[in-house]
Parts: sequence; C-alpha cells; structure tokens
Amino acid sequence: MTARHFLEFDTWGTVIVFDLSSATIAEEVLIAAAHEAQAYFFHIDEVFSTYKPESMISRLRRNEIRIEDCTPEVQEVWSACAVARDLSNGAFDPWIVAGGFDPSGYVKGWASDKACEIFLSHGIENSLVNSGGDVTVRGGYLKDGVVAPWSVGIRNPLNKAEIVHTVELNNGAIATSGTYERGAHIKDPHSNLIAIGARSATVIGPDGGLADALATALIVDGRDGAGWFSRPELADYTCWVVDRNDDTSWTFTK
Repeated sequence: MTARHFLEFDTWGTVIVFDLSSATIAEEVLIAAAHEAQAYFFHIDEVFSTYKPESMISRLRRNEIRIEDCTPEVQEVWSACAVARDLSNGAFDPWIVAGGFDPSGYVKGWASDKACEIFLSHGIENSLVNSGGDVTVRGGYLKDGVVAPWSVGIRNPLNKAEIVHTVELNNGAIATSGTYERGAHIKDPHSNLIAIGARSATVIGPDGGLADALATALIVDGRDGAGWFSRPELADYTCWVVDRNDDTSWTFTK
C-alpha cells in the first residue's frame, strides 16, 4: 500500500510544497517528517531573513558580528556562495548588494536539499520539495506501485499559467529564476542595474543551492553564461534559458 502526504505552507514570502510517498513507510511517519522539515524551514527564515532585524544575516549585514561568529550553517552558506561567485565569474555575487551580504539567491535551493535529507533520514524513498520555484527531488513519483521520474514544468515568464518546458528527474534539483513572483528584481553585480541577460533561467543539477545561484547568475549574463557549464565543476549541470528581448530559448546540455 502506498502512503502519501502533501503539505503546503507559506514562509520566506513564498509558498513551500512537500510531496512525500513511500511503499514501505506508514503515513504517520511521512506526516511527522513533513512537520520536522516545515519547522526547519521556519528556522531558516529566522536565521537567513534579510527582513527580520534580529536574524543572524541581518546582524552580519550590519557588521554587528563577523562570519567567524556565525553558526556553522551560516558559514556553510557563506563559503558555498563564494564558490558560486567564482563559477559564475561574479554574475552571482551576494556581497555586492545594498546593505551587505544577501544569500537569498542561494538559500532556497540549499534548504530544499536539506529538507530532502530530513525525509531520507526517516526512510522516505520519494520526496519533492518546491520552494517557490526551486525544486529538489529524490526517488520519483510513486503511483499504483510504480515509480516514475518527477516531472517538473517550467512556466512562461510572461504567462505563468503556461508550461513551456518540462524536465524529468529522479534525483537532483531544478532552480528557476525570472519574473514569476517578484518581477524584475535581480540586479547585475557588475553595473548595479536591473539584470537584462535573460527573462527566465532554469538550471538542473545535483546541488540545489548551486543550481539556484547559477539560475540567478544567468538572468544577469544570459548567453554569456553558457561557457560556465564547460567547467569540470559543473559537469553534471545543464540549463534552459529564455532570452530577454526576443523570447527565444536556448539550452546547454551534455
């Protein structure tokens, strides 16, 4: 018998979705794991929010504390953001932001991965976490005893009701940046102006945080960012991008 649990809630100014299923774990275990991951997401908001003045990130941005004084999870994100900055040639740079270090373009994907780790720790084989467009999946979609790849649709940035591309994935992350929820909000770190490289960018790869950061960076650099994916560090990453001006799309696959 298949057990399934679906949970949807609001935090970080967006909607979070958990979809859990198992052929071996009871439903009450799925429910308990979902509540644990939900509490974790609320914790992440308290730590990383740039809108809450007492969050650790807000205190770090005001230079009240140093990165060395922060918790291991904040130091982990700080270091990972530095790697993403280097891999994107500075198109993703959370340090060149008004007010100081802002890891918002990394944390959603990173936290989605952490939630899936929580589910795996409970023995749950199949899980999907959607953090406002940043999706991490494990296992697959279980229906009638059969596991199929998760199918994740990418929306038209000009019409969110229209799916323009679909990705099938069993394990990994899919992160999309664009104008879906917050409009043209991403700034170009090189010019401090609104980014004009792409209208929408989706990155698929094993690490949700890095995929999130690279999707943000592609909004900045557009087609110039295709070269990043030739780096050996990004051998397992691909992208699908909608151009800014003519609404044509391009992809980088291997």
